[in-house]
Amino acid sequence: MSTLVVIGYDDKFKAEEVRLMLLKMQKDYLIDLEDAVVAVKDENGKVKIHQMFNLTAAGAASGGFWGTLIGLIFLNPLLGLAVGATAGAVSGALTDVGIDDKFMKELADNLTNGTSVLFVLVRKATPDKVLEELQGTGGKILKTSLSHEDEAKLQAALGAAKS
Repeated sequence: MSTLVVIGYDDKFKAEEVRLMLLKMQKDYLIDLEDAVVAVKDENGKVKIHQMFNLTAAGAASGGFWGTLIGLIFLNPLLGLAVGATAGAVSGALTDVGIDDKFMKELADNLTNGTSVLFVLVRKATPDKVLEELQGTGGKILKTSLSHEDEAKLQAALGAAKS
């Protein structure tokens, strides 16, 4: 079962900075992320959600491949490519994986202008090493499915000074 952690930041760039740290930790096999999304509320109060994966582009690429393959079978690869890419893009745009978009939008709407929030869905992690990496990054936990004890450890690490 995955663990949800939502952390709010006082500026609009910090959530993206921390997400990049998490992605680096994932490459080092310290954490296994199912999803990591950044929502930014600009000075005008408009919320912009930055997904980790572009499902529309991935769907278009996959659909283009299969469309070309089917097009080759029926001796019209260009038509197959166009139809496949279009169908894949539509399918990708309609697919929602990871954290619910409506939940993210509603929570981000309640933020102050000029702030950001990081939504993370974690499959598994090496807690002591991840906490060490996140130490001093700031932020306030807004929502989580962690135990109270683990939540307190994470909040302490976020607020602690880097050693």
